[in-house]
Amino acid sequence: MPPVPPVPGQAIDAKPVSAIKPTVAPAAPAGQAEAAAKGGRSEQRVKMNRMRLRIGQRLKEAQNTCAMLTTFNEIDMSNIQEMRKVHKDAFLKKHAFKLGFMSAFVKAAAHALADQPSVNAVIDDTTKEIVYRDYVDISVAVATPKGLVVPVIRGVEAMNFADIERTINELGEKARKNELAVEDMDGGTFTISNGGVFGSMFGTPIINPPQSAILGMHGIFDRPVAIGGKVEIRPMMYVALTYDHRLIDGREAVTFLRKIKAVVEDPRVLLLDM
Repeated sequence: MPPVPPVPGQAIDAKPVSAIKPTVAPAAPAGQAEAAAKGGRSEQRVKMNRMRLRIGQRLKEAQNTCAMLTTFNEIDMSNIQEMRKVHKDAFLKKHAFKLGFMSAFVKAAAHALADQPSVNAVIDDTTKEIVYRDYVDISVAVATPKGLVVPVIRGVEAMNFADIERTINELGEKARKNELAVEDMDGGTFTISNGGVFGSMFGTPIINPPQSAILGMHGIFDRPVAIGGKVEIRPMMYVALTYDHRLIDGREAVTFLRKIKAVVEDPRVLLLDM
């Protein structure tokens, strides 16, 4: 049996808990207190400008109205890069502006919209009718310091690559100078958004109402792909089509995106009307 501890010779004083004072940490030196105050977390409230409010309203409208679905594909950019490399100097000399990739996608979209007219159509929710357009006006999303604007390239079906690049340059310059008029952004039957300029790899764009679909371009990255049974490194781009499933079926959406892929990978498809 273990030994019994000795009984203390004097009673231990007892104090109620309320009488015990908490231990106070020593005050920090004045210099440290000032540094802590400067490094403290803070918040700042800024009123949303009218453009941001309007963008939010339209995007929420699209989310609440459309039955949005997204389908994806990938595009081998080898041929279009080679075409640009071969012709960019002569193009710049003749037209006084650069040949980019956007004109190829805009023209490819016009070709695909003619092949799949439901993607170029819109639902009139008031009359419950589908409105088919025999023209192609493509909205191109442009990021500005004040927010996203979407000017419209009108009559794309009748334009060539140079016409498209010229219009993109003119609208982009007006956007950067904050000189876009309401008429420049009104209408549009289809939208193209290029997140690739910011390094985007993948994403799902949101429909620009009252349109029925939007094409999202992303960055060009070297990736291994199977070519003729062999692995090769190719410059590849993921593309996404978000569409209103109330109007556009999956078959039409996939076919549309494959048309885009076919034209960008081989622009001669346009010459042969394939």
